[in-house]
Amino acid sequence: MNALFNPLKLGAIEVPNRVFMAPLTRVRADANHVPTDLMVEYYSQRASAGLIIAEATMAIEGNSAFWREPGIYSEAQVDGWKKVTDAVHNKGGKIYLQIWHGGRACHPALNDGADPVAPSAIAITSDEVHTPEGKKHYTVPRVLGDEEIPAIIDGFRSAAANAKRAGFDGVEVHGANGYLLDQFLRDGSNFREGPYGGPIENRARLLIEVIEAVSDEIGSENVGVRLSPLNSFQSMKDSDPVALGNWLAQSLNKYNLAFVHLMRSDFFNLEQADVVTPFREHYQGKLILNMGYTGKEAEEAIETGLADAIAFGVPFLANPDLPERFRLGAELNDADASTFYTQGAAGYTDYPNLETVPEL
Repeated sequence: MNALFNPLKLGAIEVPNRVFMAPLTRVRADANHVPTDLMVEYYSQRASAGLIIAEATMAIEGNSAFWREPGIYSEAQVDGWKKVTDAVHNKGGKIYLQIWHGGRACHPALNDGADPVAPSAIAITSDEVHTPEGKKHYTVPRVLGDEEIPAIIDGFRSAAANAKRAGFDGVEVHGANGYLLDQFLRDGSNFREGPYGGPIENRARLLIEVIEAVSDEIGSENVGVRLSPLNSFQSMKDSDPVALGNWLAQSLNKYNLAFVHLMRSDFFNLEQADVVTPFREHYQGKLILNMGYTGKEAEEAIETGLADAIAFGVPFLANPDLPERFRLGAELNDADASTFYTQGAAGYTDYPNLETVPEL
């Protein structure tokens, strides 16, 4: 698997391999959304990744969608994340922070009764949200006014500045998986009129403005963006995901981004299309692909030029030494899904590394 282990220039940094860790929500922050010492251990265990993209992190206070997800808007959170980045860097790793707004995926029970906001008053109906009072149905969001949007953009700008102060090598803007920026992007959740609704260029306006603001703050070479034109998670849909992807690929060429991180498929396989091939044809920068890759398939994608790197989610969750396992062709640990969203060390920091083979 030589291609997986070639270094890669990624914006302002060079990474040692192309086995990236995808952002994985694990809800191990404290009640004030401050990263914990357990998170320090978890991320430092995975420092052999070419790049760690840390989990979805609240850019703006009062927009919780997972109860104990981390934030990056307070000094305590910056200090908590600094412990994480120091631990990863001390092991020779590189780490980006995914900055995020949940939009309609937030819930009043997680935000002192505040209604969630979204491009249109359309609730998520395909799932339920975990709260301190148990699972609850999502609520109908309040329509975000055009006059409120500058504050959202400023929130992402501040989050990027805080991420750099916390020692991150860069940030990934979360424009995927049914959260606020993705809700604006896709016509199944954005029914609004005006400058942020209607044709693709209007629906993409908020994402582009966030990218520009974050790039102005920390440099576009330190910025990535994640996209999921196909993913139906959280009641998402678009009438033409390929056209949406193509428009974004061409438009993002204007920015000297570190990378675009593209999810190739739908969590539930409800939406079927090839969004990767046309995106690769149109996008001239570094492209990370994600969703269900094996090590062999990842190697092939890089060798053929389809991708520059592959991000792995669940395999990295259960295998802190995933690059070494790929290099040796070793067996992978199985992930325990029952511990994905619990608060303890079980299923988080207790997955074993490969056993050291004693010398004969």
